[in-house]
Amino acid sequence: MPGIIRVVCAAVTVRERLLVVRKRGTTAFMLPGGKPDAGERPEQALMREIHEELGCGITLGAELPGDFVDAAANEPGFSVHARIWTGQLHGAPDASAEIAELRWIGAGDMAGLNLAPLLRGRTMTALVQAGLMPQAATA
Repeated sequence: MPGIIRVVCAAVTVRERLLVVRKRGTTAFMLPGGKPDAGERPEQALMREIHEELGCGITLGAELPGDFVDAAANEPGFSVHARIWTGQLHGAPDASAEIAELRWIGAGDMAGLNLAPLLRGRTMTALVQAGLMPQAATA
């Protein structure tokens, strides 16, 4: 049985473009977020991670319903179990801490981009169902 990594993530969209990040030394793009510290509520962890990674604040919206589980993009033999919230950033995001690059991607950008397994499939379907991304994002 694979090891489990529990994370919290933010699905931030502006005009049907989704914010994704790539960590230093990796190739896959994923939603911004990270692992909660011991004793930290998931929402607190997500706000802290956004501040550390993107240098801005976030107002959290609704948590996306569903089970978001897939193979970890950067840790072989592990699976990622994510809770994902919508959110609105306060300030312009900038790659900080372990983030090497950030991008705003639309449905047409996804085919040519290495997306983390967790971001494809069920997560993208949930974003489309929530009205955050166009149907073409799941094609």
